Amino acid sequence: MSEQAQEAVFQMQRVYLKDASLEMPNAPQAFLEKSNPQIEVSVDVGAQRLGETVFESEVTVTVTAKVEDRVSFLVEAKQAGIFEISGVPEEQYDPLLGILCPNMIYPYLRANVADLITRTGFPPVHLSDINFEQFYQQRLAAAQEQANQA
Repeated sequence: MSEQAQEAVFQMQRVYLKDASLEMPNAPQAFLEKSNPQIEVSVDVGAQRLGETVFESEVTVTVTAKVEDRVSFLVEAKQAGIFEISGVPEEQYDPLLGILCPNMIYPYLRANVADLITRTGFPPVHLSDINFEQFYQQRLAAAQEQANQA
């Protein structure tokens, strides 16, 4: 093995709740509603380089519950992780940060969101699994489409 060849390293150093907000703009009236709220969920992922081999990956989820046009609650949470990545080709960084890292962070985010919603007094919303590989491919396709239009 030459001196330049190095062993591939991929490890999560830390996972943390980076941001969380809970809004209940129509409380206490929201608790008097007879019909169940409609739940909308949006997800986003992001990443940034913190050092030569250190990266932050994050997953953001927004959960909005509405009855007709009135918001019962809105929860936004951002879970992040610090990862060490080295000894892998540069072209593999983006898929690692866009697929593998979010897969590792997401279970923590799901638990935190369920906990926040439970604290509202509403039944918890259990977020479904996300195929981050498919999500990543959709984002790549959308970016390519945008580049083609520009």
